[in-house]
Amino acid sequence: MANQTGKESAVVYINAYPEQLQIILYTRSGQPIIKTIAEANRQKLMEVVLELRLQITDPNNRYTDSYLSPAQKLYDWLIAPILAELKAANIETLLFSMDEGLRTLPIAALHDGEQFIIEKYSLSLIPSVSLMDANYRPLQDTQVLAMGASEFVEHKPLPAVPVELENIAQRLWQGDMFLNEDFTLDHLVIQTESYSYPIIHLATHADFLPGKASNSYIQLWGTEQIKLDKMRELGWNESTVELLVLSACRTALGDRNAELGFAGLAVAAGVKSVLASVWYVSDEGTLGLMTEFYSHLNDTKIKAEALRRAQFAMLRGKVVIAEGELRGSGVHRVVVLPSALANLENDNLSHPYYWAGFTMVGSPW
Repeated sequence: MANQTGKESAVVYINAYPEQLQIILYTRSGQPIIKTIAEANRQKLMEVVLELRLQITDPNNRYTDSYLSPAQKLYDWLIAPILAELKAANIETLLFSMDEGLRTLPIAALHDGEQFIIEKYSLSLIPSVSLMDANYRPLQDTQVLAMGASEFVEHKPLPAVPVELENIAQRLWQGDMFLNEDFTLDHLVIQTESYSYPIIHLATHADFLPGKASNSYIQLWGTEQIKLDKMRELGWNESTVELLVLSACRTALGDRNAELGFAGLAVAAGVKSVLASVWYVSDEGTLGLMTEFYSHLNDTKIKAEALRRAQFAMLRGKVVIAEGELRGSGVHRVVVLPSALANLENDNLSHPYYWAGFTMVGSPW
């Protein structure tokens, strides 16, 4: 991968034991580097992970940096012990294999006191190395299948979805888009069986619920849903889906029965990489991040690097919503918003709530 992408990568295993934290680092050398942190036993670690999620997702904190304390503590426990080794090996991409309970940690929000981790590293979350497709295929000059819904029977509308799909399939990338009544399971299966789409983008509501896999779903048109336990039946393992983008809420959440939720199962079912979220995301924040992501996907060899650049642009305040427009840093800098969002003003998409919940699951390449 280093030879094909020009970027050095490392795999980081995080094991949370009752008495201590264990970090196992693998670089190109192949020799494991093992660190243990007695201070960060499982209970303490989980408490700080929960605190970070709460501080980032609480609407009352959107204009504060209340997340910094837990973000720095987690950085000190998870990253600082291996920092010297990462620097010595010139690592730029980190693949995290997380212990149970840590898989919804927004790694992108970890902070060293001066910088977020995404200012230095591209990141991905891997269910396991054995499930990863280690082949490299560039995405430039490929087609995207963009499907989604903006109107729902039992969910609130998502007025930004039509703009998101049109922007992705017709301006930022090339491909086909299908909205609302065209967003059915039959149509999704027909399209993926009839054409070779290396990128599939689904913009809709979704939820991962604990318990049986059939409790969790991606919402299609009307009352139709893709249940978590039916993901394998989509046949994506027989196609060449390089990247599945789930532009929806809580699609990377999971429990012990379905590691990393829809994203993990999609990777297990044959999709190489999945971009998904670990909490309920905002409509306008998602539009901003997705626009930036596709803007950068064409000029980088690593998918996780495109996500890092999108998150970095939002962090730096280069993505704002003002005067009925989404203004970004990418190729197409201005996107006119639909009338339902015309009065929306949001100049603070720099808060981690808007960008840190999105995670690349599976191969970062």
